[in-house]
Formats: sequence, structure tokens, C-alpha cells
Amino acid sequence: MSNQHDSSNPLPAQSVMYSQLQPWSQAGAPPCMEPIGGPTVPSRLAASYETTQRHPWRPKMAFEMIEIKHMPEQPVTNQMTQPCFVPQGMKTEGMIFPNLVTGFERNPQHAARAALYTRYTNNEWHNNNLGIYGESNTNRNLSERMRNDAIRLMRETDETATTGQRDAGRRLGERITDLTFWRNELNAELEKLVGEMSDINELQRQCGKAMLDLEIPLHIAQECLFHREARQGMEKVHDNVEKALLLEINHLRNSRDRLKELHEKIAKQAIDCRGAQHLLEIDVTQKESTMGIDSMCHRLNNYSRGITYFGGIEKYDPTVSSQDSWALASSEHVKRSQAERAKLSQLRSDSQNVVNGVASSVWDFWNNTNNALDRRSQEMAGAKNRVQLHLQKVQQELFDMEKHLFLLQKAIQDKSNPLKVAQTRLEARSHREGMELCKDSAQDRLVQEVHDIQGTVEVLHHKLQEAEATHQSLLKTRCILEEDLRNKVNALFIDREKCMSLRRSFPISNLIRY
Repeated sequence: MSNQHDSSNPLPAQSVMYSQLQPWSQAGAPPCMEPIGGPTVPSRLAASYETTQRHPWRPKMAFEMIEIKHMPEQPVTNQMTQPCFVPQGMKTEGMIFPNLVTGFERNPQHAARAALYTRYTNNEWHNNNLGIYGESNTNRNLSERMRNDAIRLMRETDETATTGQRDAGRRLGERITDLTFWRNELNAELEKLVGEMSDINELQRQCGKAMLDLEIPLHIAQECLFHREARQGMEKVHDNVEKALLLEINHLRNSRDRLKELHEKIAKQAIDCRGAQHLLEIDVTQKESTMGIDSMCHRLNNYSRGITYFGGIEKYDPTVSSQDSWALASSEHVKRSQAERAKLSQLRSDSQNVVNGVASSVWDFWNNTNNALDRRSQEMAGAKNRVQLHLQKVQQELFDMEKHLFLLQKAIQDKSNPLKVAQTRLEARSHREGMELCKDSAQDRLVQEVHDIQGTVEVLHHKLQEAEATHQSLLKTRCILEEDLRNKVNALFIDREKCMSLRRSFPISNLIRY
């Protein structure tokens, strides 16, 4: 029906009301409508300007220009107040009053169209107020908690800054103490070294046979190091055996050089002593300079003059050593000075003592290396057995994980039929007619069931992904264990068969004596 009626149109013989039909209705009426009857009512005489809202259950909002005429003498009913049944004499469009009784006698759709539309219920209004109050309480509590957190944070930052400055000052004091200790140690060692260097005497020794006897142990130690370079992977470890071999080689070379160039040792020893002295002097000078800097830093506070910002200075790291390496460097300087003084004392000792000492030390290093090889072989054999045990456990875990993956996949597949049932029920209930499209407890439970099943499937998929990731990790672990086992078997063969076979007997039959 159009929104504007022309007064020149002839009056219809009979106006017909329509009600909604089912989609499959075959009545001879416009789609989804069928006649239900009504009296003949003349059309309105007016020019209306309506809104675009065309709902039959809402009063029309419009401005009209009405031609005033006398109302016919007939009662005004709900049926007559319909836009299509208003008499010519009515000047305004009447309010539609719902007739729920007769409407429900016809059908629920007619009653719903006849009733006034209410946007919200009283419970919704109360719930909206409660929600506003709750949001207000939540925001106020959040604001108070944020203020308390900010105050606590300010206090914590102040305390942290004070504690950090105090701790830094304490650390600087400890550092000054360490510097003072090492400076005194270096000064004492420097004085001793200077005193020893004044007593160097010429020494001449005969050591031809001793040098020849040292060549065989040196060759064996180097051969062992060469064989151990064939180790693979993580087995190329700097273990006690390698350390012992390096120490042995270093000792043999030092002994050989000492015996070979004993008659030139005095001049060389003087040069070495001067080098140690130079290192000690440089170290002492640097430590005194550092003590001055650290003392100045230790005296600085928040009210000191000259403090300023140095942006990004904390990102600049000019350090070249750690605290341990710093102490180790000073210790090495002291040890070197002590070693040089010991060499000076050795040079002053009898040649026989030197030769016998060399032979004894060679024997000790030889035994230490053999003992280290034996302990390393036993340790490696135990590690190989443990790796084999872990490999067996990983194989079993892989088997169990594969069964677990199959069970997870089956569990996910098993959830498909319940989900289909729930969704099919929901789809079937969506075809209910009229007011039967009720959101009842069954509808809520079906929706909840779909959500529960989908959530369960999602959790199962997540667990399946985790299980697959764990399975891949186990596969990777198995490969790592297999490779590690091969490397351990190879390293064990090198230590037992190649190195130990060369070192079964000491190559020097008699001690070197003169």
C-alpha cells in the first residue's frame, strides 16, 4: 500500500486485511499474505509525508496536511484505525491498541504485529543500572590501585637508587682493597726479582745425552695429541688428558731447550728477568693510576661537584678483562717473576741436580698423562653406556608418543559425530514456526553443547600440536644421541687403542745421571 493516498481515487468496494502465511502457502494473495476479512471502510483523504519505516506494528511518524471534514457516525475500533481503513472524516491517524486476545485467537504473528514494540524490559533496565554501578566501582578501584602502585613504585625506585649507589660504593671500596693488595704483592715481588737478578752467575752444563733421551717421550706425546685431533663433535673436549699432554709436551720442550742451551741460559735468563720486571713495573703503574680513579669515584656522591650526564655511557663497554681474568693476569705476572727467580736459583744449583730433576719430572708427567688417559677411558665408557641407555629410553618414548598421537587423532575424529548431531539439531529447530521459535532451555543447551564440543576439539588440536612438536623433539634427540654415541665410540677407540698402546712402556730405560 502506498504512503500517500489521492482523494480522487474511487473508494474500494471492500478492504481486505492480510495475515502472514507459511512460505509454502498456495493462497491467491501476495507472497506471505492471505486475506482474513474486514468491513468496507473508505480511504483517507490527506497528503501524508511519512518516514521510511514501514512496520505495521509501529505507529507511523509523519506530517500530514488533512482536509477537515465531519467524521462519520460510526464507532472507532482497532480495525478502523489501521492506515488502510481510516474513514475520510478522521483528521489524524489513530493509535493502534493491541488486541492480544483476538490476535492470539487468529495466530501469534498477528498478535505480535498488533502489539506495541518495547525496546527494553524492566529487568534489562535494572541490569543496565547495575552494570553502570559495577563499572563505576571497578574504575574507581582500578584508579585507586594504580595510584597506590605508583606511590609504591616511586618509593621502590628511590630505595633502589639509594641501595644501588650504596652497593656501588661498597664494591668500589672492595675494589680499592683488591688493588692495594695486588699493588703490594707486585711491589714485593719486584723487589725480590731485582735482588735475584744481581746474583746471576755463569753456568755451563753438558746435556747431550739427556736431550737425546727426551726426544722419544716428546714424539709420543705429540703423536697422542695428533691422534686425539681425530675426535668428532663434542668429544673434541679440552679434557684432563689433553691438558696433561700439553703440560707434558711443554715440560719436555722446556727441559730439552734448557738442556740444549744451558751454556747460553745466563744471557737469556737475564732477558727473561728483565721482561718479567718490565711487566711488574707496568702493572704496578697501572694499578696506582687505577687506584687514583677508583678513589675519586668512591668519594663521589649526589652533592659532589663535576657530576653530569653522559648519555649512553652504560652501553659503551671499554673493558678488556673480567675480575677473574684481571686477578689472574696479576697472579700470572707474580708467578712469572717467581718462575724467573726460581730459574735463577736453578741456574745457580748443581748441574747434577738439574739433570736428575728433569728426569724425575719427565717420569711424573708421563705417569700423570697415563693416569689421565686411563680415567678418561673409564669415564668415556660409562658415558657411552649411559648414552645407549638413554637411546633405548628415547626409542621407547617415541613408540609411546606415536601411540599417543594416534589416540589424540582418534579422539578428535570421535568428536565429529556429536558436533554434527548438535548442529543438526540446531539447524532443524531453526525451522520452527512463529512463536515456536523460542529460545528455550533446549536451545541454550544445544548451543552450549556445540561450544563445548568445539572448545574440546580446539584443546585436543592444541594438545595434538604439542604432541607432534614433542615427537619431533624426540626424533631430534634420537639423532643427537646416535651421533653422540658414534663420537664416543670413536673417541674411546682413539684413547684406548691408539694412545695407550704407545704409552705402555716408558721409553727411557735408566734415569739420566752424570
